[in-house]
Amino acid sequence: MEAASTISMATLLLVLGTLLALPELSLASITRHYKFDIQRKNVTRLCHTRSIVTVNGEFPGPKIVAREGDRVIVRVVNHVKNNVTIHWHGVRQIQTGWADGPAYVTQCPIQTGQSYVYNFTIVGQRGTLFWHAHISWMRVTLYGPIIILPKRGVPYPFAKPYKEIPIMFGEWFNTDPEAVIAQALQTGAGPNVSDAYTINGLPGPLYNCSKDTFKLKVKPGKTYLLRMVNAALNDELFFSIANHTLTVVDVDAIYTKPFKTDIILITPGQTTNVLLQTKPSLPCASFLMAARPYATGLGAFDNTTTAGLLEYLPPGVSSPSTPSKNLTLSRPTLPSLNDTAFAANFTGKLRSLANAQFPANVPQTVDRRFYFTVGLGTSPCPTNQTCQGPNGTKFAASVNNISFALPSTALLQAHFFGQSKGVYTTDFPSNPPFPFNYTGTPPNNSFVTNGTKLVVLPFNASVELVMQDTSIQGIESHPLHLHGFNFFVVGQGFGNYDPAKDPAKFNLADPIERNTVGVPAGGWVAIRFRADNPGVWFMHCHLDVHTVWGLRMAWVVNDGPLPSQKLLPPPSDLPKC
Repeated sequence: MEAASTISMATLLLVLGTLLALPELSLASITRHYKFDIQRKNVTRLCHTRSIVTVNGEFPGPKIVAREGDRVIVRVVNHVKNNVTIHWHGVRQIQTGWADGPAYVTQCPIQTGQSYVYNFTIVGQRGTLFWHAHISWMRVTLYGPIIILPKRGVPYPFAKPYKEIPIMFGEWFNTDPEAVIAQALQTGAGPNVSDAYTINGLPGPLYNCSKDTFKLKVKPGKTYLLRMVNAALNDELFFSIANHTLTVVDVDAIYTKPFKTDIILITPGQTTNVLLQTKPSLPCASFLMAARPYATGLGAFDNTTTAGLLEYLPPGVSSPSTPSKNLTLSRPTLPSLNDTAFAANFTGKLRSLANAQFPANVPQTVDRRFYFTVGLGTSPCPTNQTCQGPNGTKFAASVNNISFALPSTALLQAHFFGQSKGVYTTDFPSNPPFPFNYTGTPPNNSFVTNGTKLVVLPFNASVELVMQDTSIQGIESHPLHLHGFNFFVVGQGFGNYDPAKDPAKFNLADPIERNTVGVPAGGWVAIRFRADNPGVWFMHCHLDVHTVWGLRMAWVVNDGPLPSQKLLPPPSDLPKC
């Protein structure tokens, strides 16, 4: 009897081992559930205590962890007076545009006391993305990382790091940011700037009355993966760690050809994964890691520096009992605030892996070509009001001189139910309606036109879009984010784009693929993508001051013929306007 039970147990173990060895089981995708309670919490920074809007009382918010292929379900419950939506920045949302999150584009806001379940699958992506609020300036405190691991059993295309650490850049305001932008929109002036930048929510030691510093404790001779996210509201950032070199391996959840650099440039909306190789033996120093703005425009900006500390732990020590007073502190050197040459050089080094496992499927032919100017402008001051923008006007921003007006209902709903009349029109111009020397002397008339105009694309069309900065109210770098797609950055340059000469220089072999790209100050960038995701997809500057001024538009991608090429119906709990 004993022998029989031993044999049956051995058989059972053999069967279980065989089942687990099957790739479809060992690599199976799973569904991950999260609950986001939107609630207020008192938080103190720079000796100012403020009631801020958080997820689950955390600032920054909780991290979402999933593997490529997993389904993610997040129930968001709004317990605050502000309307809220959550955007899963960079997640493709194949057929699930209802879960994308931008207010009045793919959904109406979640109102006080209401909830909404975001339900989506992560397809063909691995790396770092992030989630953030997508209404007004609410994302200043509502943000957190999305960590997408490769499918189980699939290695990174680089050596497995000893440890992985999210590094989230943000901005801190001593006053309520919603009041800041409301006042700016009322007066027409530029908004007051933030009081500090933060690393993982902490301003660091370079600010007055700052008691909070992020400390990265490392061991000698190890490789760390830093998952960096720029969740700042209005500022591109340079970042460096004193006396350490970083290796870029991934941007916007796309693997790159690795390259070494001492300094990273990261715009709002972008993510960058870097490998940090620590020193082989214990140094007699600690090292400042610092970030400060790359600022190219004429407007005011927060000209401060956030910093954290890289501290080495002696072997066998998990955390030091008391910090050593004898360590010297090394500080990094960062580029000058407007170092556009560095910015162009850094972005020019980014290349897709473009190998058999991770191909760069760049559209080699183009079905639809677009040329969009992006930049600032003005709107007339309303009668009986004094405005504080340029020459008594109000600041505005536009794409092809159209300052995009958000509707009072969601664009995706209007599209899906065939109720676009009175909500939006489909006559967004493919080229600038008023050509001029875009990077030369600006025209006398800087007024924008207002409208809710969209571009309609047939399913699977290959699209080339050139985005051109303008000198109206000063040249400036604009980080443009496209929802629902990754795109390939096939070319960029300074001055005005030349359609006769510049395409010959396009990289169609291994261009970087991403979801947010900086339009160079006084220059242009060319991107290509395939319209293979049905829905309505927002595209906007990720400097939130420019977004609310109107530097935004949307694309309608029609359904394809197959069931897998059609937008799924809306969920039953979709918020109402």
